[in-house]
Amino acid sequence: MSIRFIAASAATVTLSLSFASGAFALTELQWWHAMSGANNEVVNQLSKEFNDSQKDYKIVPVFKGSYPETLNAGIAAFRAKQSPAILQVFDAGSGVMMGAEGAIMPAAQVLEKGGFKFDKSEYLPGIVAYYSKPDGTMLSFPYNSSSPILYYNKDTFKKAGLDAENPPKTWPEVFAAAKKIKSGGASSCGLTSTWLTWIQTENLAAWNNVSYGSNENGLAGSNVTLAFNSPLFVQHFQSIADLAKDGTFRYGGRTSEAKQFFTSGECGIMTESSGGLGDIIKSGVNYGIGQLPYYEGDGRPQNTIPGGASLWVFAGKSDDEYKGIAQFFHFLSQTKIQARLHQVSGYMPVTMAAYDDTKKSGFYEKNPGRETPILQMMGKAPTENSKGVRLVNLPQVRDILNEELESMLAGKQDAKAALDKAVERGNAAIKQAIGQ
Repeated sequence: MSIRFIAASAATVTLSLSFASGAFALTELQWWHAMSGANNEVVNQLSKEFNDSQKDYKIVPVFKGSYPETLNAGIAAFRAKQSPAILQVFDAGSGVMMGAEGAIMPAAQVLEKGGFKFDKSEYLPGIVAYYSKPDGTMLSFPYNSSSPILYYNKDTFKKAGLDAENPPKTWPEVFAAAKKIKSGGASSCGLTSTWLTWIQTENLAAWNNVSYGSNENGLAGSNVTLAFNSPLFVQHFQSIADLAKDGTFRYGGRTSEAKQFFTSGECGIMTESSGGLGDIIKSGVNYGIGQLPYYEGDGRPQNTIPGGASLWVFAGKSDDEYKGIAQFFHFLSQTKIQARLHQVSGYMPVTMAAYDDTKKSGFYEKNPGRETPILQMMGKAPTENSKGVRLVNLPQVRDILNEELESMLAGKQDAKAALDKAVERGNAAIKQAIGQ
């Protein structure tokens, strides 16, 4: 259990009696989130289980759209003094929230208000470090952390004459397999990818141990000069652009839209979050899992960086609300909850205890590939290039990059021009955001 109870009396919250109705009053806590499909079902189930477990608080989950839409909704609500109790914010929004310290209540302080204490040693190191201050103070509660992996359609591989039990490991091997799938008619599309910014840029940098930007990709300082127009990125995106010309690569959108191409059987290979697994299982596709592809070189692959999202708490709430939020975070941290969340959703367990329990249960032996995202992130100690990416305006920089990549995929410019423009525009946006 990752949050230890330190004062038994602190768990007892006096119930307010409503004299008008003669019933106990519940404190409602809205949880704004961006989980759709199978992951939305998990959110609703967890909320119900917490609500049924006690009588003081009621978590009310509210779907607010995509990750960027949910972040924008939360910011607007705070400005209007109508913020929810809990806001799910994707990894790219962490820098935005960290830069608004007066607007948030650090999760560590919330837990203390509820009588709990945070012990970072009980969490997967790469996850908790990403959502903490340099001094180790946890700012947000890790809820759904993921790593990008490769999914492939085993039936399509067999039709194309590829080894359905041995997925390609390097990007050149992936591109060759995609061409064979398309040219041989095994499916109408060889390769697709969700999240070109997170998977094909930020994780491409970390996994291949090359720089995304200066100042340790923003973790060592906010004044960042972007570097994702270096030769490896140009080579990679030009390969994708070339595959897109005849439909071997199919673009679906800026976030997770491309997943539908894989679940429908249209595309034989997809790189996507490990957290996308629930919808893939529901689709009935005969899928396999491989590690994120890389380019061969000294020491490669390195380590991936976490995606997904964490739960942030706004400042200005009552002590009673904070106690309820702390109890909910405590509930989510239970080993049995974390292990189940990991096993049904594909997201990584955020606690070592849940990971150990899952291993001891034999789950990974029965479900090949399901340990892959954890091993990718924990396999090696991170370097300056692979600790993560933290910009004060990362969502804006991602939008800029997406615009240039979409122009590239439409045949209006090559990869070098697209990346050079994205770096130039992104650098200007960063300087403006930090007031330079």
